[in-house]
Amino acid sequence: RASAAVATRERARGVGGSLPGELARVVGGPLPLGAASVCSRLALFRPRGRPVPHRARWVPHLLWGRDARLQAGPCAFGSGGALGGSGVSPRVRPGRERASVVSPAGGAAESCHLACGPPAGARLRRRGLGQSDLRCRAHRVVGFRCGWLYSGCCAGFRRRPRSWAGDPQMLRCLYRWRGQVLSCPRSGLKVLKQCLFTMKLQTPEFQSLFTEGLQSLAELFVKENHELRIAGGAVRDLLNGVKPQDVDFATTATPEQMKALFQAAGVRMINNKGEKHGTITARLHEENFEITTLRIDVATDGRHAEVAFTTDWEKDAERRDLTINSMFLGFDGTLFDYFHGYEDLRNRKVRFVGQARQRIQEDYLRILRYFRFYGRIVDRPGDHDPETLEAITENAKGLAGISGERIWVELKKILVGNHVNHLIHLIYDLGVAPHVGLPANASLEEFNRVSKNVEGFSPKPMTLLASLLSGQEDVTKLDLRLKISKEEKNLGLFIVKHRKDLIKAADSSEPLKPYQDFIIDSREADAPARVCELLKYQGEHGLLRAMQRWSIPPFPVSGHDIRKAGISSGKEIGALLQQLRERWKKSGYRMEKDELLSYIKKP
Repeated sequence: RASAAVATRERARGVGGSLPGELARVVGGPLPLGAASVCSRLALFRPRGRPVPHRARWVPHLLWGRDARLQAGPCAFGSGGALGGSGVSPRVRPGRERASVVSPAGGAAESCHLACGPPAGARLRRRGLGQSDLRCRAHRVVGFRCGWLYSGCCAGFRRRPRSWAGDPQMLRCLYRWRGQVLSCPRSGLKVLKQCLFTMKLQTPEFQSLFTEGLQSLAELFVKENHELRIAGGAVRDLLNGVKPQDVDFATTATPEQMKALFQAAGVRMINNKGEKHGTITARLHEENFEITTLRIDVATDGRHAEVAFTTDWEKDAERRDLTINSMFLGFDGTLFDYFHGYEDLRNRKVRFVGQARQRIQEDYLRILRYFRFYGRIVDRPGDHDPETLEAITENAKGLAGISGERIWVELKKILVGNHVNHLIHLIYDLGVAPHVGLPANASLEEFNRVSKNVEGFSPKPMTLLASLLSGQEDVTKLDLRLKISKEEKNLGLFIVKHRKDLIKAADSSEPLKPYQDFIIDSREADAPARVCELLKYQGEHGLLRAMQRWSIPPFPVSGHDIRKAGISSGKEIGALLQQLRERWKKSGYRMEKDELLSYIKKP
């Protein structure tokens, strides 16, 4: 009977079949100003809440939100309504889907949630909970001010305790959406579906995380009714079958609540510098645990963000850079994936969360992070989203305002990752190189040759980067921009100086000898390591293996030995030592002390 009544109303108003799934309003009369109609595949409920099957039909339900800052305008799937950027936030159970509103231009609304004002005819009633609620006689929608909200008629939502919700009024959808985009031809507004994907993860790598310290940490948060989950890169690594080296945690508890929790339990807290960003580091059982409160970005300048704390896991995931880094993992092994990160990880794809332009403009360093994770995740290079590349090109100049230290951290990881040849070419093609300190006149042909030479030999980042530097002046400029370490600068200077002269000297019967002589003459502790990097650069893999097996022999003669021979002048002793060292080198480092001293003419 309910289905027949709905169909009759649809035919009478002539609205059925005009939108996907035959979307239609089932309430009597036009929608009031401030109400939004949100459509989903639901089961109709009788007033007492008993479900009646509603086959193959889309039935809208009305939501009432507390946010007064709503924009007036045509309502999606109706007239005279409004859609706002905040207010009611539909939440979903594991495996269910949710909706969000986007503007006609295609950009996401302020907080990507559905909202509407109180429906017409709403009146206050008292409920058994002792709180006021709004009830609409026509629409039969109830909004509890105590933090619960549900539909008494369509029952597509179930009331949810306030303590579970990040917003004072939240919804939880019980039914799946169908179709990717629902749009209103009159207003141009669109309702997109977003899916919370969940699964269970029980792998040896995951189980190995549960040390005594982590178990104690989990018990503390459970005791105080705070949610705690593994977040970000650690989840990505676990899904890849890799035990993460660093594990970050996210929680609904604020920093003040965490401090009170740890102080009451006698847990030591260290490194309080991150507290203003919501991060507390606790030390339990000789382990450090970095825990961060869920956050949303209030303001960003392309380098840093001003944040506010939230208890909404999806909002926190939404502010992260890439979908593969936006997942959470519960301690029971439940994966919480709001933006298809698991699917992208399985398909070996790297995508920004939401719109690439928006994510990049929040922090321009995300351009380099995209390249870095592309090298880590993608099996075969070349598959990029055109919109992502366009967004990178448009915002590349923003990297000029990022500190050199941050850029160098990301650039080093790109240089030692996979597909480095493809990525460096892309960095130049998209106009990123000048803004990260790379020379404009770089020889990409030399880079191609060297990248093949070092493949499989674990070069240091500067070894490969030196192929883009034409001389010592480029090394100095790079140091000024990226603030590289003294060791890295010296390696760059060494390679650009000796990459050609030593390889010419190597064309002899003893090709390793020039490199050995250089090490002996330099008398620096890191000389052998520098020479090995140069051999990688030159592609001399056989000489590299021989050099790694070779140990530096000690020079058998000292100044004390020469004094014993009757020579006391310091200047003369130094000259003799140099002469004997040259003889020793020519002998292939085989001459002994007595043989060398025999060349000294006694006074």
